[in-house]
Amino acid sequence: MKHAIPIILTMLAQPVIAGETRELDAHEHGVGELNIAVEGDTIAMELHAPGADIVGFEYAAKSAEDRAAIDGAVAALAKPLELFVFPASAQCSVTQASAELESDDHEHEDHADEGAHEEHDDHDDHDDGEHADADVHDDHEEHAEGASHTEFHAEYTLTCGNLDDVSKIEFAYFDVFSNARELEVQILTSSGAQAYDVERGDPTLDLRGMF
Repeated sequence: MKHAIPIILTMLAQPVIAGETRELDAHEHGVGELNIAVEGDTIAMELHAPGADIVGFEYAAKSAEDRAAIDGAVAALAKPLELFVFPASAQCSVTQASAELESDDHEHEDHADEGAHEEHDDHDDHDDGEHADADVHDDHEEHAEGASHTEFHAEYTLTCGNLDDVSKIEFAYFDVFSNARELEVQILTSSGAQAYDVERGDPTLDLRGMF
């Protein structure tokens, strides 16, 4: 079982990425992804959400306030049953939960290397070099500001004593994270895969008859 659920989640992700590598800069603000796989009495969940949805910004933490916001978000994301509420009669409990912030800043490093190379090439003309240095610095700052992307990633494993009673999921997620607008949900069960869009204005996913 420990190995089966991650494999199922990997298979479930394939329609989402359509054969292409998932990139952090491809996400849409306000829209996250939730993959759910069910096997036996176990429910595995995987959440991807843009940093802007969760903490309101996507740049690397710059202040104590930013870091506190990220720490608080990670702590909240590590409590799945407070974000995705199952019927009490389903008797679901958390057996594993993890959450982290992922960032994509390698582009900044590449750009900085390119900037240093251009600065070296222009060094022969001192006056022009001073202007080039300023331009490179400004360009780097603009690139860094525009290209920085962060994404929160969480994984959960639940065990449900009465899976037949999982008739719906209430998405308290939208109450906790005020910038989130929508979750694209995919659910994989023994009978196949289903896709849904769950929005802030209608935060309930009807699962009657799925299990």
